[in-house]
Amino acid sequence: MKKLKKLPLLARIIIAIALGIGLGLVLPLPIVRVFVTFNSIFSQFIQFLIPLIIIGLITPAISDIGKSAGKLLLLTTIIAYGDTVLSGYLSYFTSSNIFPLLINHGQAVEKIAEVKALEPFFTINIPALVDVMSALVTAFTVGLGIAFFGSNTLKAGFDEFKDIVAKTIEVALIPLLPIYIFGIFLEMSHTGQAWHVLNVFIAIIGVIFAMHIFLLVLQYCIAGLVTRRNPFKLLWNMFPAYFTALGTSSSAVTIPVTLKRTLKNGVSEGIASFVVPLCATIHLSGSCLKIVACSVALMLMTGMPFDLGMFTGFIFMLGVMMVAAPGVPGGAIMAALGVIQSILGFDAQQQALMIALYITMDSFGTACNVTGDGAIALIIDKINKINNKKEINS
Repeated sequence: MKKLKKLPLLARIIIAIALGIGLGLVLPLPIVRVFVTFNSIFSQFIQFLIPLIIIGLITPAISDIGKSAGKLLLLTTIIAYGDTVLSGYLSYFTSSNIFPLLINHGQAVEKIAEVKALEPFFTINIPALVDVMSALVTAFTVGLGIAFFGSNTLKAGFDEFKDIVAKTIEVALIPLLPIYIFGIFLEMSHTGQAWHVLNVFIAIIGVIFAMHIFLLVLQYCIAGLVTRRNPFKLLWNMFPAYFTALGTSSSAVTIPVTLKRTLKNGVSEGIASFVVPLCATIHLSGSCLKIVACSVALMLMTGMPFDLGMFTGFIFMLGVMMVAAPGVPGGAIMAALGVIQSILGFDAQQQALMIALYITMDSFGTACNVTGDGAIALIIDKINKINNKKEINS
């Protein structure tokens, strides 16, 4: 059991999926219903936590960004947010055109419709303190207010609340996620859905990985154009940061390596020391790409209607919601659950599938995020040098 706890979350998720699919074929109905009951209660707990996650994580993040006023901060934030939004649109247009060829829409709806969901032995209702949109507005209003007035006492309170929320996720939510996902796949296997879902997952994972590579090449081509340097050499220099993030699945842990490789690319120390830690928090292009792609895939599978207008609002809100994601175990997907629920209308099971699919590729998204930070640092450094020359000449 102790060895199991030491395994990375990705390994535990993969084990949970494999065990769920395998045991779902042999376990009797009463035992399967035990896990269905657990999932029913745990999903209520997740729904209760979502508004608290939004308030507890987004509020202090916004207040921190607002306090560090300055042109470079604003410019870096705009570029990082714009790149995150761009990756969302890249993902949407690619996914909405390719995934219908990989996912048999009619078959997906038919397979899900013909399966009768298993009933839990009992349920416990845990209503949220506020709804998702109220939590969002509260986080924005209070976060900006703290930044504007410099309310140190209020900020200290929200920082402590953030610690409570993060600890709850770390201690209560993340350790139980493999059991929750095991229950999801156990039920799907028992009712016959699992193989269809797994085949779709494998197909879309390949497409998402290809999009990540394309996004990185695009980012460094833009950086190379701005700096008039070889983009592929710049990207090659960042590979140690890419593989470090691939192993740790953490933007924060990878900061020292990202910083070192960014300096190797010729970025001044002052700019690199400012941009890299900031972008580790606000630049999540790889994560946004994955979440949008997974959302499109699951909506196609379940026959849910969607269009560009819906995903435009989703992408723009997603870029804001994931600001605090790197500081939370479980990453961007936990911070994004609120808008996934409120804008796309995902229920508890669809959210669980999103978590499973996202975590399966978590390290690839993190690696894409931190490697892209180096491209932004190159652009900001070039702009800063041009501004300094103008000031000297004037």
